[in-house]
Amino acid sequence: MGISKQGDGHLRRLLVVGATAVLRYARQSTGAKVSATQLLERKRPKVVAVALANKMARIAWALLRRNETYVAPTA
Repeated sequence: MGISKQGDGHLRRLLVVGATAVLRYARQSTGAKVSATQLLERKRPKVVAVALANKMARIAWALLRRNETYVAPTA
């Protein structure tokens, strides 16, 4: 599905910019086994950034819906 254009454009832009920053950091770190870096090997960077932004939006929505705080997964 992806991020639709029905919602707030500013929020959508912020999510994509944040995802781009995560991808830039993942590329620089040598030991990062992020699924996004594996996806970068097959897809264009902008497509991966939008996919990551969509994932972050779904996580944020679930946290707000359940009134929980985010706990980072341990490796």
